[in-house]
Amino acid sequence: MSEKKIKVAIVGASGYSGQELLRLLLMHDNVDLVCVTSRQSAGQKLTEVFPRFCGGGGDDLSFVAPSIDGIAASGAECAFLALPHGVAVEFAEGLVDKGLRVIDLSADFRLEDVAVYQEYYGKEHPSPVLMKEAVYGLPEVYGEKICDARLVASPGCYPTSILLPLIPLLREKLIAADSISVASMSGASGAGKKADTSLLFAEINESVRAYGAPKHRHLSEVEQELSHAADTTVKISFVPHLMPITAGIYTTIFSNLIDAVNAEKVGEFLQAAYGDSVFVRLRGEGGFPDTKNVSGTNFIDIGWVVDERTGRLILMSAEDNLGKGASSQAIQSFNLMFDLPENASLMHF
Repeated sequence: MSEKKIKVAIVGASGYSGQELLRLLLMHDNVDLVCVTSRQSAGQKLTEVFPRFCGGGGDDLSFVAPSIDGIAASGAECAFLALPHGVAVEFAEGLVDKGLRVIDLSADFRLEDVAVYQEYYGKEHPSPVLMKEAVYGLPEVYGEKICDARLVASPGCYPTSILLPLIPLLREKLIAADSISVASMSGASGAGKKADTSLLFAEINESVRAYGAPKHRHLSEVEQELSHAADTTVKISFVPHLMPITAGIYTTIFSNLIDAVNAEKVGEFLQAAYGDSVFVRLRGEGGFPDTKNVSGTNFIDIGWVVDERTGRLILMSAEDNLGKGASSQAIQSFNLMFDLPENASLMHF
């Protein structure tokens, strides 16, 4: 294990993703957590807000109000931004200017086209130059670029669950790019920590409902990355659902095989793409992933079946939306950025 310690800040550490970052970074042998910010909890000790961290290395930490100068003054070399969309961009600009490397968990820098950003988010991007510089933080696809990045735009939970199964198959022209439909289900923590009647226990318990169709915001980054893989414009149908669990993503993808013989190549190409990947677990043909097997981890499990009757390939994936879909994937990128083992602090089952 490397002896070096990187000074790290978490900006927005009191939300669900921030709390998961705290849990993982406090256990990270190569991290010195020097700054945790929260507007609501400023002035309170970390262990007062989150008693679970008592005795875990954060007993001397207190939340501070977020400010670019304050974060830089802490000596942090890297900042994780666990902030709402539209807020993160302000901190990203200032912190990069101060010489910090930044990993943004919001959607502020995931897109490349300012017009697409305006279409999906309803306003002009406030930092188009930095937007162009940001590296999309999917380590299994952009690992080399992440290593050298000043700013990593860590993907959303839905996109990760869709992109990793599809990218190798689109690159190899196994499936028709114009045939993709996706249905995903998410735990309630995916909506963030906010007061919302629709997310009350009595509203979501013993119920499943669709939302965000037909144009969920994450669709923009999914189509961007699928288009890169297919080398042509890709548009998909995507319907997200809310399910009554705290954390987890389950995604089912339907697509047409270009040639029936390609059915035999699905496993071959997925294995070629991810055989050496630490956190992608291929369940094989006929293997059905289960959210309980990825809960609390940085793993994504992928399975598939071929429907010979219709000529369709059905892919399935499962991940933790706070893990591989957010905080632990961001730490996976951090490990690459600072030349640490990719799985440092992340091998939890």
